[in-house]
Amino acid sequence: MLLVVAAFWGATYLVVKDLGNMGSIGGMMAIRFVIAAAGLWAYWLFKRDKFQKQEWIMGIAFGISQTVVLNLEAYSVHFTSATNGGLIIALAIITVPILESAWRKNWLPYKFFIATSVAVIGLALLIMGNGFVEPNIGDLFMFIAMIIRTFHFVILGRLTQGKTFSPVNLTTVMVSTSGLIMLIINPVAAINTASTYNAGNWASMLFLSLLCTSFAFIGMNWAVKHTSASRASLLLGTEPVWATIIAITIGGELIGAIGALGAVLVIGSTYWGQAIESKHRLK
Repeated sequence: MLLVVAAFWGATYLVVKDLGNMGSIGGMMAIRFVIAAAGLWAYWLFKRDKFQKQEWIMGIAFGISQTVVLNLEAYSVHFTSATNGGLIIALAIITVPILESAWRKNWLPYKFFIATSVAVIGLALLIMGNGFVEPNIGDLFMFIAMIIRTFHFVILGRLTQGKTFSPVNLTTVMVSTSGLIMLIINPVAAINTASTYNAGNWASMLFLSLLCTSFAFIGMNWAVKHTSASRASLLLGTEPVWATIIAITIGGELIGAIGALGAVLVIGSTYWGQAIESKHRLK
């Protein structure tokens, strides 16, 4: 499930790049999450699982933190390169298992951290073709986003594992919170951006909202509940690999030998790391 989620999130790069040319980023994000929330509520009407009080509290709290991370990431790209930002946010592959191990007071084997380090090196090789820029305020925004994402993952995992929380209910509240905040912040931008969309743009937006957001977040929350945050962060770290595959097959972009080597390192270290984590967790 986590690999499927990573694949859908990898697809968002190409879609967001296309839709971003049709209006403001803030307006596009508001439309994305409002439609995603509507889709989740429509799905909930079929299931009608009763909301628990804690699902509302956690959903709103994690929805706020999710919104902060997404906005920090969006603003950071105005100042820094995609390469710098991608590598900084990828550090969560290492910071999540460190925080989770410290919280559990049960450290993962050192080989796991070797695997995560190799994954980050692989990511660097995969995306370094875009070139680096000197450190600036955008890198700081992305670093803060990475730290918040780390705590978001670990706390979400710790609070949901072994509990009866519904991933659908939790995701519905989270996405609805994000959508409401983004719409309040960008109401005019959302309307103006929506007015520029043609049929093809709306098809892309539905794909982005329903599959890459509604379904993907349900999948992520379900997976984190049934595994560890460390394993989740490692598997979701394959997102740039999927983005590259989609960019090559659909976007017509090219990848050099260094990028291909990076992709191989990410995939190999991911499988190695999740095998180490599984063996350690089952002891």
